[in-house]
Amino acid sequence: MNAGGTSPGGDVGQEEARVRAAVAGHVRRRAWAEAEAVFGAVLADPEVRRIGALVEAEEMRSGVELRDEFQVFQDWYEQAVAEGDADRLTGLCAGKHGCWGRICVLPAGHETLMEEPHWGRNSEGRPIAWVGSAPDD
Repeated sequence: MNAGGTSPGGDVGQEEARVRAAVAGHVRRRAWAEAEAVFGAVLADPEVRRIGALVEAEEMRSGVELRDEFQVFQDWYEQAVAEGDADRLTGLCAGKHGCWGRICVLPAGHETLMEEPHWGRNSEGRPIAWVGSAPDD
């Protein structure tokens, strides 16, 4: 034992673990940086941007087309939010594209029971319909 009460072998093991953790962190950061560079290049491609605009336009068109059928769900959602009705809110579809300001206001299970797309309003308040879901982050 040394004067600090630890064995010399313990110090080496701690140092080795610290180096491994630092290397793993570096590898993880480098992988994320490389992935972000690839994503950036793909998303900057003019054809990808053109197709993205077409998808967004179709989602907006579909949202307007379905508004008469689904507006009642938007009204229920807004009322539940205003009243803090957690029970009603938990019965809603979990489908969302939160980072784009989209929250589906249809009942849970609609995409399998009614075979309908997700429907709600975008961040600008316009009706929008979409297929698929994404996390908020």
